[in-house]
Amino acid sequence: MNKTKIVFATNNAKKLEEVQAMLPESIEILSLKDISCLEDIPETSNTIEGNSILKADYVTENYNYACFADDTGLEVESLNGEPGVYSARYAGEPADSEKNMDKLLKNLDGIENRKAHFKTVVCLNLNGEQHLFEGICNGTILKERKGEKGFGYDPIFQPNGFSQSFAEMTMDEKAKISHRGIAVRKLIEFLNNL
Repeated sequence: MNKTKIVFATNNAKKLEEVQAMLPESIEILSLKDISCLEDIPETSNTIEGNSILKADYVTENYNYACFADDTGLEVESLNGEPGVYSARYAGEPADSEKNMDKLLKNLDGIENRKAHFKTVVCLNLNGEQHLFEGICNGTILKERKGEKGFGYDPIFQPNGFSQSFAEMTMDEKAKISHRGIAVRKLIEFLNNL
């Protein structure tokens, strides 16, 4: 059986692993490294949707592959949606999860409303068409880090209805409820119906 090869425009090995585990065997995910795309793809949009489109278009136009790209932001209600589109580099360059969490916790110091949500938008370029899939996971920003798993803001994000942070959950537990899990399941459902 021929596998459909689709590039996932990311260099994040954990993200790649998380998504490949959710896909049917008929689909093979290639990373940017696999297609020798070593340049930094510009993420210059001021929206999460816009950045996922920029990344997918870059790979499709420059490497001629079907591609999907995601962009994710953590949006905190009491901070007017910050860090949002700047989540990965909230504390500046280079991107540093520990510094990002420190900055967010400092900005929330003394603030009661800690409601937040993660939003992921996946953009798929396939057979000359573009499709967007969105996933949102609502939760709360904890006052301190909990757990060792995951990446990014996972140690300080507790999804609604759970007593653990994302960083205390297994990859499978997180994928069932996470923003990326929701968006990727919509993508997979679409790919399974091709």
